[in-house]
Amino acid sequence: GSWVAPVFRPLGFGDWRVSTALITGFMAKESIVGTLGILFPAGDLTATLTDNAALALLVFCLLYTPCVAAIAAIRRELSKRWAWLVAVGQCLVAWLCAWGISMLC
Repeated sequence: GSWVAPVFRPLGFGDWRVSTALITGFMAKESIVGTLGILFPAGDLTATLTDNAALALLVFCLLYTPCVAAIAAIRRELSKRWAWLVAVGQCLVAWLCAWGISMLC
């Protein structure tokens, strides 16, 4: 997670532990909460994130690429090109929306 953390720094949640949770979210979105619970014991997450960063994180989690199973289904039904386009495009849209939220709030 530490190598991808600088990508999220402009959004306000550039901590390696948050980045690690987002990486596990590619396998299944619900694993983000479990990973954050393990990496931030006893409410340390609230000390790490500001209100703006927490809102940006929520927006990013809602909009970024669906799980691997959904991407595999897109690949099977459409093509490998469309699967990559959906995965990368949704990550870009999620990053831009989260950045906008972090700038506005």
